[in-house]
Amino acid sequence: MARYLLRRLNLFLATSLVLFAVLFMVTSQFPVEQRFALTGIQSPSAEQITQIEEDYKLNSGKFNQFIAYLQQRLGGNLGISATSQRPVADELASVLPASFELAAVAGFLALAFGLPLGILASLSRHKVTQHTIMAITLTGYSIPVFWLGLTLSLWFGVQLGWLPISGRLNLLYEIEPVTGFILIDTLISSSPYSTSAFLDALLHIILPAVTLAVLPFTVVVRITRAAMISIMEQTYIKAAEARGLHTSRIVLRHALPNALIPVIKNLGLMLGTFASYSIVVEVIFSWPGVGAWLVSGIYQRDYTAIQGGVLAVALIIIFLSIMIEVLHTTMNPLSRKELYASN
Repeated sequence: MARYLLRRLNLFLATSLVLFAVLFMVTSQFPVEQRFALTGIQSPSAEQITQIEEDYKLNSGKFNQFIAYLQQRLGGNLGISATSQRPVADELASVLPASFELAAVAGFLALAFGLPLGILASLSRHKVTQHTIMAITLTGYSIPVFWLGLTLSLWFGVQLGWLPISGRLNLLYEIEPVTGFILIDTLISSSPYSTSAFLDALLHIILPAVTLAVLPFTVVVRITRAAMISIMEQTYIKAAEARGLHTSRIVLRHALPNALIPVIKNLGLMLGTFASYSIVVEVIFSWPGVGAWLVSGIYQRDYTAIQGGVLAVALIIIFLSIMIEVLHTTMNPLSRKELYASN
């Protein structure tokens, strides 16, 4: 297992190195002066120009420039934002928690509703129930996320007025940010209206989370159904039924843990798609996450913000993909068998 983890770590480092190399090459192609593209400083002084050329080795060859670029980025120097004149690293630290919170709530909704429906679709003897569930998942999978987000905003936000359609919290509430996760910050706040603020934050996150959860929800339902149908035909399930075990116990203790293995694998494969959907959802609902911040940087031609946002999103996807692969290998007996055999 130690060798396997070491190989995954080497894979993460190698993939990250390729990512940095691609960003370095793209940076040199921006239609602006290279010093501005690297640092975000619009009108540097003579001292700043000298410092930039020394930090990034601009008077040396491309290889030395790449090594200097790598050292600066790994050291946390992502430059400053051309629009806000704040360090890009600080802006990323302020917007990433909002994206993580939205993704976590959407993932929870997808699993909380997708797993039971997938199990129901696999165990139900009624064709109408099966066809209805599969029709819902197929419809949800085919609906464009931008259309779904705008439609939900129109229905529940504008026409019915039930839910807010933008932001994370009503501006009337002054909650001191501690963790960056608004649902947690409102709960731990010492403010006398912390409970009201929490409920308001919960209302704000419903529409974007539901919109973002539709795609993984449909995938969870379909994969769970297929896995459960296959597992319920296995010999050990038949033996458990012959011993008189209740169906719910068989499903929860024997079938569902094995059905989760392909679900986890497929969720790992769709992280890139999930991230792109998240960017669209954040723009639609004015959710102050890294996606909306990155799109704003693209509109304003904030090249350091673009680099920082792409770097952060790509590294997170790479890291989570490898962690999900490790989790899948740990949970799957067949993968562990192959792993130990290879060692």
